[in-house]
Amino acid sequence: MSEFKTTLRGLTTVSFWADDLEAAKMWYTKLLGIKPYFERPGYAEFRLGDYQHELGLIDSRYAPKGRITSLGGAVVYWHVDDVSATLDRLLSLGATEYEALTNRGVGFITASVVDPFGNILGIMYNSHYLDVLGSSSNIE
Repeated sequence: MSEFKTTLRGLTTVSFWADDLEAAKMWYTKLLGIKPYFERPGYAEFRLGDYQHELGLIDSRYAPKGRITSLGGAVVYWHVDDVSATLDRLLSLGATEYEALTNRGVGFITASVVDPFGNILGIMYNSHYLDVLGSSSNIE
């Protein structure tokens, strides 16, 4: 095994479970304005944003045994340019507020919702994200 420089190099796939995969695909297609780029039975995957991170939708039948179905735990935040407008759009599409719009200090605003399938979706304006995006150096 080769030596590595960084333990966690970046998000590869954020997985969301859905009892109704077809409805979840339709909802996320409407939200994102794109169709899944990859599909197979029980799974659909979108590539998103500046770094083409993946959002995977998985039929709940394939969830690990013992999966916790109550809300809580980690929240993955996706950078957005306008948290308030994105939150309004999510709510208009049927998501419910999990955490209200919160100003966390200069350059950091967060909010989160529960999608219609029971997954927490975090959104954030993060000035550090924009700094990294705008830098000319490559992180390896």
